[in-house]
Amino acid sequence: MTSRKRTQFGLLASLFLMVGLACNAVVPVQLPTATQASPTRIIPAPTETLLSQQVALTSVPFSETDPGGVFPTYTITYQTPQLTGSDDARVLAFNQFFADLLAREVDTYRKNFQQLPLTNLSNGSTLNATFTLVSQMGELWSFKFDFSFYADTAAHPGLSSLTVTYDLGQARPLSLDELFLPNSNYLNAISNYCLTELKKQPYFDDMYSQGALPTAENYRNWNLAPNGLLITFDTYQVGPGAAGPQSVIVPYAKLSAFINSQGPLAGIVP
Repeated sequence: MTSRKRTQFGLLASLFLMVGLACNAVVPVQLPTATQASPTRIIPAPTETLLSQQVALTSVPFSETDPGGVFPTYTITYQTPQLTGSDDARVLAFNQFFADLLAREVDTYRKNFQQLPLTNLSNGSTLNATFTLVSQMGELWSFKFDFSFYADTAAHPGLSSLTVTYDLGQARPLSLDELFLPNSNYLNAISNYCLTELKKQPYFDDMYSQGALPTAENYRNWNLAPNGLLITFDTYQVGPGAAGPQSVIVPYAKLSAFINSQGPLAGIVP
């Protein structure tokens, strides 16, 4: 073998030896530097906007004067609650319900006025009906209507009230029993509290306690107020005429044992 070939052979052998050693060697792997991932921003799902938050309450006036002739003249004025801002079917149902309600109530007075005899002492009959929004909680709208009237030749004018608590979400009025657990003694609890409060009044006498006994008729006029159940007693119901209409607020805390946690007040009253 020539000297040149021996040199080439030596170089090749050295090369193979280096490759073999390199293959057996442990080569450190450079790992990427750990970085803290940016927190993922969780966007909450949009909550459903209550229908009651999309509307505005307005008052629609009505006025009527009849000159009479065969009966004494009369004048009727009243206000009807109406909602604007949405053409949702439930809003339309609300407006129709209260328009019909006021029309029926007023028509009863109108017919009574038209049945009165015309005499030399006649000075006419009047009716004025107004409403108050006692509260609006969630989808619940609680109204109180006051009817101030005078029948021709009567000695005194009169007052009467009507209350409605309307669930706009369900498009219907609520009854008092729906607020409480089935077969519970909620009326007894309400009556006991009202009687206790009424007895503190100077005009109250036991003869008037009948008007506050636990019957559905006695507690037909109720409203949801922010601080409790508002009970309205018409004139003469729990006192003499001079005392006028009376009202008592029964705190929700006094009724907590009877309130239906799955009923209309769920999530509204603590």
